[in-house]
Amino acid sequence: MIRIAQCCCGSLRTEVSGEPAFVGACHCIEYQGRPGSPFGVSTIFPKARVRTEGPNKVYVRGSDSGRKIELHFCPDCGFTMFWYAEFVANLIGIAFGTFVDPTIPWPTVSVLETTGNSWVIFDRALDRFERQVELIEGPIAARR
Repeated sequence: MIRIAQCCCGSLRTEVSGEPAFVGACHCIEYQGRPGSPFGVSTIFPKARVRTEGPNKVYVRGSDSGRKIELHFCPDCGFTMFWYAEFVANLIGIAFGTFVDPTIPWPTVSVLETTGNSWVIFDRALDRFERQVELIEGPIAARR
């Protein structure tokens, strides 16, 4: 199965094959500020199954684990499309909302809930992690 994701203006695109390794909701302060929402949802794929095309700019920031995250965004519309995290070099995160595909799986992971809004409640069971490092040492480590 091939899925396409794109920014608001359509000039930056990703094409992925297969299902994501996992889908996660992140409640970190940085993720809340970037899209202006209470949390962000990431679809995480092995890099080998992702192709990107189009111009992009890069913003690098730290994470609570002390490692860098490289955010790629469209230079025209400013939408952040995908990111690479230093602690999972074999994976790429793609913004959930960039896929116009109702078959993308729902989140199975919720991370950094300590900085989340208390009114955010999911109606299904998720693996919950207070800190990013717990996710890295647990489910992500198992996928390396």
